[in-house]
Amino acid sequence: MTTDIDWATDEETGPAIPPMPADLDAEHILAASVMARPDLVDELAAEFDPADFTDDRYRWVWYAVEELRTSFTAGEIRFVAVDRQLQAWRAEGRMATVPLTQPQLASLAQAAQPGSAAWYAERITKKAIAARIVALGHDARLRGSSPAFDPDADVAALQEVLDGIIRPAQGSTAIPIGDLLGAALERAVTKPTNADRIPTGFMDLDSLLTGGWAPGQLVVIGARPAMGKSTVATGFGRAAAIKHQITTLFASLEMGEDEITNGILCAEAKIPLHHLKQGIVDDHGLARAADAAPRITAAPLHIDASSHVTLPGLRAQVRHLVRTAGLRLVIVDYLQLMQAPRAENRQAEVAKLSRGLKLLAKEFGITVIILAQLNRGPEQRTEKRPQVSDLRESGAIEQDADIVILLHREDAYDKESPRAGEADLIVGKHRGGPTATITVAFQGHYARFVDMAVA
Repeated sequence: MTTDIDWATDEETGPAIPPMPADLDAEHILAASVMARPDLVDELAAEFDPADFTDDRYRWVWYAVEELRTSFTAGEIRFVAVDRQLQAWRAEGRMATVPLTQPQLASLAQAAQPGSAAWYAERITKKAIAARIVALGHDARLRGSSPAFDPDADVAALQEVLDGIIRPAQGSTAIPIGDLLGAALERAVTKPTNADRIPTGFMDLDSLLTGGWAPGQLVVIGARPAMGKSTVATGFGRAAAIKHQITTLFASLEMGEDEITNGILCAEAKIPLHHLKQGIVDDHGLARAADAAPRITAAPLHIDASSHVTLPGLRAQVRHLVRTAGLRLVIVDYLQLMQAPRAENRQAEVAKLSRGLKLLAKEFGITVIILAQLNRGPEQRTEKRPQVSDLRESGAIEQDADIVILLHREDAYDKESPRAGEADLIVGKHRGGPTATITVAFQGHYARFVDMAVA
C-alpha cells in the first residue's frame, strides 16, 4: 500500500510528526525479487540504497540475500536459507526487528517480479526522498518556532541536510577507460584553448597558469597582516570584471563598500588613495576618475561587504548569480573571518569551510579565491619568506586548494630593502602545473599591484 503525506495537527501540542511517505507494495515486491534473483543486489547497488526500505523486515531480507548470494552462484535463494540467516542474526542480537517468519517468507517469494525490480527500486527511492523532505520540513518548523532559534546554526544545519537529501548514486559516475580514451587522443593533437580561463591581471602569472584561473579551482592567497592581500585580491577582481567583463562576486568581511570602492577607483584612475580619503584630489585626478567611471560602472562586479558571511549564505548568492548573471569568479576576504560550521575544534571548523568552498567551486564550475591569514612562522625565521606550511589553523586549506599563492614583500620587514616597492607572488602549490615566484610591483599609494613592466 502507498502512504501519502498527511500533516496532522494537535491544537494543544502543535504540529505533530507527519506520516512518512512510503510504498510498501514496492518494498514487498523488491524484497521478493532479490530472493528470486540474488544478482539484483549488485545490479541495483548503483541506484538503490537498502536504507530506503521503510519496513525493516524487508531491509533485513535484502541484507540476508546480500550475505548469502556468494553461496548461491545461480538461481534463487530459497526462503528457508533466508529464514536460517535471519534467525542466526536475531540470536546474535544483531537485529532489533522481529524478522518475517518462514511462512511469511514463503508467501513473500511468490510476489517476485525480478524483471521489474529496477522500476520498484526507483519507486522506493522516490518515496524515501519525499520522506526526507517531509522530515526536513518538520524539523524546520520546530527549529523556527523554538525560542532558542539561532539563524546561523539552524539555517546551516537545515542547508546541510537539504544538500544531502538526494544521495549520489554509488558507482554511477564511474566510466570505462575505453570510453574516455578517444577524448584523450583528441587532446593529444589539439592545442588547448584558454577560452574558459579568467585572466589574473599579471602576465607572468597568466603564463604560469596557462591563461589564468580555471573553472572548479579553489585558489588560496596567503599572507601575513599588512602585506596587501586585500589589495591583490581586489586586483584579481578588477582584472576579471573591469578589464574582461567576467561576472565576479567580491565578498569582504574586512573592508566596507566605501573602502573597496575607493581602492578600485584609485587603482583604475591612478589617484593617490590618501588624496581621495582627504578629499583633495586635483583636477587631473578628477579627469582620470571621470574617464574610469564608465568602465567601472559597466563592470559585472558584485560587492558583498556584510561582516557576516556563512557558507550557506554564500552558496545561496552564488546559485542566484550563476543563474541570473553568469557568475564565474568568487573572491572571499578572508577565510578565517567567515562564520564556520560548528565542529569539535577550530581546525575542524576551518577544514569544513575550505572543503565547502572547494565543493562550491566544483559544483558550479566557477573559480573561488579565498584569502587566508598565515601564522607567525615567517616572523620567527631569519628568512622571512612564507611557506605553504604557514597557512593558519588547518592543513585542510592546503589539501583542498588547487593553487596556493603566498604574498611577500621584503619592505614590509625592512623599509630600506633594495627591493622596496616589489612583491613576490610565491606559487607554492599548483595542482597539475609548475610552481614559481612571480615578481610584481606594489603601488600602495594607488592601492594596486601591477606587472613590473608597467611600474
